[in-house]
Amino acid sequence: MTTSAFAFGLGVGTHNSEGDWLEIFFPQPLVNPSAALAEATINCDSNQALTQDQLGKLQAALAAAGENEQAEIASKLGNSDKPVVAVLLDEDKPPGNVPEGYLKLHLLSHRLVTPHGTNLDGLFGILPNVAWTSEGAIDINELPERQLTARLRGEILEVSCIDKFPKMTNYVVPSGVRIAHTARVRLGAHLGEGTTVMHEGFVNFNAGTVGPGMIEGRISAGVLIGRGSDLGGGCSTIGTLSGGGNIVLSVGEECLIGANAGIGIPLGDRCTVEAGLFVTAGTKVTMLDAHGMPAETAKARDLAGKSDLLFRRNSTTGAVECLTNRSAVELNQELHAHN
Repeated sequence: MTTSAFAFGLGVGTHNSEGDWLEIFFPQPLVNPSAALAEATINCDSNQALTQDQLGKLQAALAAAGENEQAEIASKLGNSDKPVVAVLLDEDKPPGNVPEGYLKLHLLSHRLVTPHGTNLDGLFGILPNVAWTSEGAIDINELPERQLTARLRGEILEVSCIDKFPKMTNYVVPSGVRIAHTARVRLGAHLGEGTTVMHEGFVNFNAGTVGPGMIEGRISAGVLIGRGSDLGGGCSTIGTLSGGGNIVLSVGEECLIGANAGIGIPLGDRCTVEAGLFVTAGTKVTMLDAHGMPAETAKARDLAGKSDLLFRRNSTTGAVECLTNRSAVELNQELHAHN
């Protein structure tokens, strides 16, 4: 008998004409589901749509197990002609198919796990590239026919984007956040309470904020921003998918990355990077002593994760300098009131 599991989700999605999954919406995913729930769903195939008979039996099993909320979801999904799937992950292993991948992305955006809190190895190879349109997800190979059909009805099929990842807010809207441009936050982003993402801010999957925070720059895949930190307009964080290698970048609490600046190293707490300065792991940094005089030279990677640092560029020599920063940035509290 199953005694524990990692995660569970009952969802409804979209197939292409060949019966392949394009996307799945999980209204109420769970981590560490009860043994009774896991036992009720253990025979479900995570990649196959449930028949009406299977869904009815699953609903009854969930109700008998005392999982009334999940049973109610099953009842609602039973009224749809869309494919329904039940996904039970016994352990946190790499996703093996599209439904498992989408469940893990939902776990992140529902704040049930934090970035790097679930195994996403191989996710890119599993998810299909999809046309996200005003009529929902469409297989790219089927898009021309759907566009023609819409035109013949006197309509235009609006194609928002072509991507493996949809925008988060079509699946999850976390509490206590503001997102000025929803297309710039992908499903699988983790936005903590009190986070504001302005129009030019971007948050990739398996990345995000602890919250509160002001995001006007880019949070690349794998990067987590600590509480009270501010990413200025146009700034960047190097992710593991774009040159960061095996280094897991993070930004500590009460940090400021200035406008058009960037980092390729993890920052500790209360750090500041001057506007326009990009600090990569190999950047040569002149360390300043207590009197502001050059003391020694180091590579930025040697300062990774250290707190109370201010990185700036000497306007006369052009050298990158680092000194202790004891005046941590304090965010305007009104900016993070999302009541």
